[in-house]
Amino acid sequence: MKIITYCTVVTVWVLTVFTANAQEENQAENIAMLKAAQEQVVKEEKDALKVEVEAINKRLENEELSFAEAEKLKAKAAEKRALNIENRLAIIDNKIALLERNGDNENLSDDTERVVLRIGSGDDDDSFVFLGKTNKAKKYDRRTTSAFVLAVGLNNVITEGQSLNDSDFKIGGSRFAEIGWAWRTRVFKNTNWLRVKYGFSFQFNGLKPTDNRYFVDTGDQTELQEFRLDLDKSKFRMDNLVFPVHFEFGPSKKIEKEEYFRYSTYNQIKVGLGGYAGFNLGTRQKLKYSEDGENVKEKLKANYNTNNFIYGVSGYVGWKGTALYVKYDLNTIFKDNPIDQRNISLGLRFDVD
Repeated sequence: MKIITYCTVVTVWVLTVFTANAQEENQAENIAMLKAAQEQVVKEEKDALKVEVEAINKRLENEELSFAEAEKLKAKAAEKRALNIENRLAIIDNKIALLERNGDNENLSDDTERVVLRIGSGDDDDSFVFLGKTNKAKKYDRRTTSAFVLAVGLNNVITEGQSLNDSDFKIGGSRFAEIGWAWRTRVFKNTNWLRVKYGFSFQFNGLKPTDNRYFVDTGDQTELQEFRLDLDKSKFRMDNLVFPVHFEFGPSKKIEKEEYFRYSTYNQIKVGLGGYAGFNLGTRQKLKYSEDGENVKEKLKANYNTNNFIYGVSGYVGWKGTALYVKYDLNTIFKDNPIDQRNISLGLRFDVD
């Protein structure tokens, strides 16, 4: 018991000495970093001013500004950056004073202007970040943006010589989903009426046959046959990876600031026309039925004689981030079937910036 007590006292004493030394070292280190941060503040603001001046000069070259207007904007930018330097340095001076007066127990508060300090090139493991926030100026003209794409809706088949009213698949039960990523690039330099939208998507096209049927690969072709028992569910699904390209056009609103400008299509009607090409990743079929009093679920994965190369046309009409979306496969679903069948989908598309 005495040994345990002695060890505990020694441990507490060691931790107390270590903590005191660590606090002194941390205080000195933090003060040194804050002083170094002051130099970085000046550099950041000068670099930001340089970017703003270059943007103004570019607008002057494009005859968007007169010489007098450009000089006025440069003077205003220089004044703003000078005040930024003055204010940010004062904040860091106050923080240094707090640390010197109160020691390392005075934590860095959230209202401290944060800067970046790097040791090394910034591209290797020797570089580090202190206090994280930069004062990087916005890019003057951003011609390319990106968005997450999600689409859902109804799916069916266009069969040669047959209308959708006589479809072999349930209209409401057959559905599709699409998930992907798209980039949008403005085609022309000084107008945004035409954009190119491109990316990649995973498509999941589902079909539910009517009249208690399911797909059977007979070797020569794939055909619908009646199942031997009553089916609770029969679903056929094709999973594709495709690369869509659309030409998107429509009005947009130009937002102009001193340091940058942007085109916004958020509250505007947009129309996209184009197509896609890609590959079939897999085909599967799910059957549910009851046999001998037991529920049976079958998940069948096979080729089913489906085409491996997928290509088609698609289009959308939208407003804000939502659009009415249609896509139609130009390739037939099955390779060797005597009657051509092609997949068609109609639903809603959501582009989330």
